[in-house]
Amino acid sequence: MRSRADDVDSDGRAAHLDLPSADQIEVAVHALSLLADPTRLRLLWLCATAEHDVGRLAVLAGTTPAAASQHLAKLRLAGLVSVRHHGRRHLYSTRGGHVARLVREALSYADHQLSGAPPHP
Repeated sequence: MRSRADDVDSDGRAAHLDLPSADQIEVAVHALSLLADPTRLRLLWLCATAEHDVGRLAVLAGTTPAAASQHLAKLRLAGLVSVRHHGRRHLYSTRGGHVARLVREALSYADHQLSGAPPHP
């Protein structure tokens, strides 16, 4: 449920804004805090490109399988990655398009900041 807030528009009239609910803010903040870790962001980017097992993710992300596994467990608990069992292998991927787009947008933003490219409208 969204809450309402009053704001003032350029003519001095009250404008109503639909604010996200406290629960939505809490979930978003938790997801973004998980993305704030460089290893987890690398893992999410890799999981957004294809399914990978822990060993491959560890090598590609430049970490150990134990560390990758711990990070993936946190991401899974937060609903950011899903796991599919294929025999004895556990294959990880981002959970839905929202997560993949969030990761791509964060990295696109970083690319624009580093390259000096103008922001998108």
